[in-house]
Amino acid sequence: MTEQGRKSGAAWGAVGWGVGVLALLVALPLAASGRLPDRLATHWEAGSGRPDDSMPLWAAALFPALIWGVLAFGVVLTLRRAGAGRGVPGWAAAGLGFGGVTLLGAQASVVRANLDRADWHEAGSVTSGVVGTLVVAAAAGAAGLLATRRAPDEPRPATDGPTLDIPAGQRVVWLARTSNSWLHALAALTGLLAITAVVSALAGLTDLPFLLAAAPFAFASLLVLGCSSVRACVGERGLDVAFGPFGWPTRHWAAEDIESARVENRTPAQVGGWGYRLSGLGTTVMLRGGECLVIHPSRGREFAVSVDDAERGAALLNSLSARHPS
Repeated sequence: MTEQGRKSGAAWGAVGWGVGVLALLVALPLAASGRLPDRLATHWEAGSGRPDDSMPLWAAALFPALIWGVLAFGVVLTLRRAGAGRGVPGWAAAGLGFGGVTLLGAQASVVRANLDRADWHEAGSVTSGVVGTLVVAAAAGAAGLLATRRAPDEPRPATDGPTLDIPAGQRVVWLARTSNSWLHALAALTGLLAITAVVSALAGLTDLPFLLAAAPFAFASLLVLGCSSVRACVGERGLDVAFGPFGWPTRHWAAEDIESARVENRTPAQVGGWGYRLSGLGTTVMLRGGECLVIHPSRGREFAVSVDDAERGAALLNSLSARHPS
């Protein structure tokens, strides 16, 4: 999948986040309706922490969802005016991350404060929930900003062929990216399941064992997200392969440690599936079937990564490794 595929995956991830947050905001108070008063405390005095305003249950469910809908619509409208083909910029990802977590945390705090109360005047405090929510929301916004930071445009070698003549004193860099929208979707799904478990527990609707169930979903989401996109860079230092939207973790091979590089067509069936695969062919980062950059290190097994324009990357690696004979 090309750079356009990466942008498409990011866009679908934003859509999944938007729909998931909207569903949770509405479903959370409705799921607890049997344990909530007819009216819910929705505002607390800053000094005393006592509730001083309320809403009917239906309004408490729909009002945060309406705020989220307006926020998401504003982001979409701004992006459409700015140009639809540019992916999701950092400010949009940061805003959606911060806004979504803030509203979810606030809704969970409201439900928990009103849970099992006969009247909204008896609702508990939400101070700790609000503070914790703002901390997590700030982290989510920062993560969104980092995940969508723009990489520099991809330099291309000036010539084609299996090897390149690099003039003395000049440096040539080759970059390639690949992403898999299906893996992005799977990461989003498992991530939303983890968020659902956490928010339900914070709202007091579930107990500790259910909260612990969020851990494997969160781990699966991070693991799949890390294998859903890859960036390969060939330069004077050799080959660097960075994983996931944050460009971490990374693997590095020095040019002098690479005996040869080539292009090879591989399929998921050959290497045992999608993502980071270990097989008889060595290690393969399989995000789409077809052209792969394959290196043969002087130590260890072969490593392959499915990226476009792999022939140029292999040619540059062969030229660089020839400068450093082992």
